[in-house]
Amino acid sequence: MRAARLITYRQSLELTTIPDPEPAEDGVVVRVLACGVCRSDWHAWSGSDPDVVLPITPGHEYCGEVVAVGARVTRWKAGDRVIAPFILACGHCSDCAQGHQTICSDQVVPGFTCDGAFAEHIAVAHADANLTALPDTLAPEIAAALGCRVTTAWQALVGRAQIQGGEWLAIFGGGGVGVSTLLLGKALGARVVVVDIVDDKLAYATSLGADAVVNAATSDASEVVKEITGGGAHVAIEALGIETTTVAAVKSLRKLGRMVQIGMPAGKHSTMSLPMDVLYSGQLAVYGTRGMPSWRYPSLLSLISGGSVDLSPLVTRKISLNQVSEELAAFDHPTPPGVAVVTDFVC
Repeated sequence: MRAARLITYRQSLELTTIPDPEPAEDGVVVRVLACGVCRSDWHAWSGSDPDVVLPITPGHEYCGEVVAVGARVTRWKAGDRVIAPFILACGHCSDCAQGHQTICSDQVVPGFTCDGAFAEHIAVAHADANLTALPDTLAPEIAAALGCRVTTAWQALVGRAQIQGGEWLAIFGGGGVGVSTLLLGKALGARVVVVDIVDDKLAYATSLGADAVVNAATSDASEVVKEITGGGAHVAIEALGIETTTVAAVKSLRKLGRMVQIGMPAGKHSTMSLPMDVLYSGQLAVYGTRGMPSWRYPSLLSLISGGSVDLSPLVTRKISLNQVSEELAAFDHPTPPGVAVVTDFVC
């Protein structure tokens, strides 16, 4: 099969032919229909993720069609269209039994701890515990985002912050996960402010229904958010993974507010200095989040299939496998609105 392999950090992926994967006893092999290019892939490409061992095939937000099934798999058969979370939990440890699959100590993470989905096929571990049927009405390029950006945003809003209708939601970072959070936040009845430094992204957020936007390059974003929201956001989402936006997100909250760290703090940003006096005096709550447990898929899919949220604006570029390197390198700088998804695995 064709695959885009990461051989050397910060270098173009090598397009090559490698053997087709075989399913584990509890796993399946999926023919990839679409795979998103995510900032987390950039962390792997740039050498910021300590879990990555080269060479590897990146790519972790994907959907596809089952083509081979392991002997112990009971829920899936060849021909099934499926989506998967990027954290593949074992399904039988104590954390999984309590519904906390994202902290499973025996998890597998395609694109980081094993070969991922910038390829024609991918081996998916622990299939019965992780896969969800892909609705026929959901286009593959949209479904691919459910593996990471959209599901991470859903878990942050519903599983961590428990946002309520009418609350103010401030999103710091207007990239893929930020746009996902905007769309889902509006669907849940929140009033949304998007903060970024790129005017095109702010204009895009406005076109998608943001109640207000703030350019952090020309203003004190946290203070402007407080003015817009009448005292501060009830919930703030950090969607980039750097200290500047994390601090601003905390400072944008009203008393008793909640902040969720979605952005991955990697490399030099793995340690941050936070305004603990603000957290203390405001009696704030700060949550970390990473991925989404597979059991939350039904509620998210119900929201989508019921027409409460349209995720199609999320995908602005459909690309081929040979264009992935260009998209990864672009994350070194502010990127254009929307996300890129690989839909052509031949070129």
